[in-house]
Amino acid sequence: MKKETLYLDTSVPSAYYDKMKPERQKLTWEFWKKLEKYEVYISEMTEIELKNTKERKKRNQFLSLIAGMEILPITEEVIELVQIYLKNKVVPKAKEEDAYHIAVATLNEIDIIVSWNFDHLVNIKTRRRVNGVNILHGYKPIEIISPPELGGD
Repeated sequence: MKKETLYLDTSVPSAYYDKMKPERQKLTWEFWKKLEKYEVYISEMTEIELKNTKERKKRNQFLSLIAGMEILPITEEVIELVQIYLKNKVVPKAKEEDAYHIAVATLNEIDIIVSWNFDHLVNIKTRRRVNGVNILHGYKPIEIISPPELGGD
């Protein structure tokens, strides 16, 4: 049986080392233990955002954490879908990077986007808008969840 696919946006590896939010960090550690049951992907956007971490020690921790994960590229098709998401107000223009995460996951037919971003990704309004646009443009619907929503075994 094929493993379900997960796409991790930048907030998930970031939370792994975020001591400022210990409860979220603990939940991220628990989530990380489940990853072996899935095919896990990130994108060039995730990698870029993590590489832009100013503090060298944290940046190295993040990059070590994602080492070995398959990195999905930002293609022309991704850029076109990002523009469609922005035009349809799926995410605010000021949060364009979130549209990149959604577009990469959608175009690579990922089953689930995992994020701690409740403002622009993990909420009912965004889920509805993403899937409305996806269906309208011939793409399959996609789940957008927070790490604890992945559930147990």
